[in-house]
Amino acid sequence: MLLRLPFLLLAANLLVALVALAVSAAGTRDDVIKLGFIGPLSGGNAQQGLGARNGFLLAVEQANAAGFPYRIEPVVLDDASDPTAGVSAAQKLVNDPQVMGVSGHWNSSVALATAPIFDRSRVPLIVWGAVSPKITEQNYHYVTRVVPTLLNENRPLAEAVARGQGIRRIAIISDTSDYGVANTKWFAHFFEAAGGMVVYAGAASTGTTDFRAMLTSARARRPDAIYFGGVVTEAALVRAQMATLGMAALPMYGISGIYDPKFLEIAGRAAEGTIAGTPSELENPHLRAFEAAYAGKAYADPAGSYAKYAYEATRILLRAIERAGTGDREALAAAIRQMQHDGALGTFRFDRSGQAGLDMKIDLNMVRDGRWQRLPGPG
Repeated sequence: MLLRLPFLLLAANLLVALVALAVSAAGTRDDVIKLGFIGPLSGGNAQQGLGARNGFLLAVEQANAAGFPYRIEPVVLDDASDPTAGVSAAQKLVNDPQVMGVSGHWNSSVALATAPIFDRSRVPLIVWGAVSPKITEQNYHYVTRVVPTLLNENRPLAEAVARGQGIRRIAIISDTSDYGVANTKWFAHFFEAAGGMVVYAGAASTGTTDFRAMLTSARARRPDAIYFGGVVTEAALVRAQMATLGMAALPMYGISGIYDPKFLEIAGRAAEGTIAGTPSELENPHLRAFEAAYAGKAYADPAGSYAKYAYEATRILLRAIERAGTGDREALAAAIRQMQHDGALGTFRFDRSGQAGLDMKIDLNMVRDGRWQRLPGPG
């Protein structure tokens, strides 16, 4: 009997060691990991970033409450829609070894500046708002995106404008950022393919406040409408200046980059009649659950178009961490790329470049009586 005791002790010690190893591999509630969020929380585009931030925080809070294997600490940083600020925020996150992944960016110029940093540092970045095709065309292994690209938005908008809205001649005004240049290129391409004609195209640097010279040149070409290929503040200024030049009767179109309450505030009464194409919300139980949870938190900021994208980007990061753990960044990145995710955005997989594949339709939203109102019927 005494001879068996060492063997029993050895077996017991081995069992304890195996249990400890399993707990270590799976993580414990005492282990702390960090997830980062970067977006515009100040400046003219803050409304987009604030809603997205809330979506990120909601996903983290839900995971912590549901007994996620690790305790998650959110790290929220402001990029102010500025690439320099975005790079600074990215560097702060990648230099923290507890940061396992990041949900980031509304502005394409900022995402293009930070993507190589995250990839080089082996920290997964899931883009929730920036839509330039270049972000995923570079196929960084650690960079993926849940939001459709501006190609996905511009094609159905251009077709709706040319065929559904009966616009034949259009003038394009944009900014000179990568986002503006790409919008001009692809909207023009799809609009002409749908039978329309681009009669004028002009661009100004981001931050320009006076578009009257370009609008005057555009007016001389007798367009049926104006398409603006930039974002909120400049779009609102263009619309306001159209009114001062007697162009208020012309409709103005844009994609989701102009769809924001700030546009209404800056453009004032001139905003009336503006139409923005935004990705359609495909009704499903996950979307309804997200909307109910967001409303239940009584956030000061509306969800807007991007809270659900940031929410799902964060949930994907969390699912990947559950699958791959925290010890192998390569395995974590692979787990993201290989994931099929069913959530508020529908069901999708990432393609070889890291772009989420989603069925893409748009809603047309018109400013009426001082607020954005969805137009009936498909876009």
